[in-house]
Amino acid sequence: MSKKYFTPEEANELLPYVRAELSFMQEAKRTFYKLYQQREEVKKLLPVDESELFAVECRLEFMELEAKARITRLLEKGVQVKDVDIGLFDFPAMINGEEVLLCWREGESEITHYHGLHEGFQGRKKLE
Repeated sequence: MSKKYFTPEEANELLPYVRAELSFMQEAKRTFYKLYQQREEVKKLLPVDESELFAVECRLEFMELEAKARITRLLEKGVQVKDVDIGLFDFPAMINGEEVLLCWREGESEITHYHGLHEGFQGRKKLE
């Protein structure tokens, strides 16, 4: 599979999809944590309710599989998931013959910055 490069316009067109996936993943992470805590509480009970424990563990496993599938779909589109908690995503691009990453963070209305492959978020530069 060849590497996908985005123009700023192409990356911006994907933002509604990325926002929806981010929202899902952030909510799923919160729910996963609550279920994990519930599982730990069930495990402390004596006698342990095996059927309740099994049900919670099945939900946790399903949630993990669904999150991985969603991340995989983003990766297949060429989008790099950097940090779900703060909502940070990169889109590979070519600018002036150099491979860079268009950078978007949750709360930004569109992609307006990029950085080098090894610079990270702190090295962001404004698109011209």
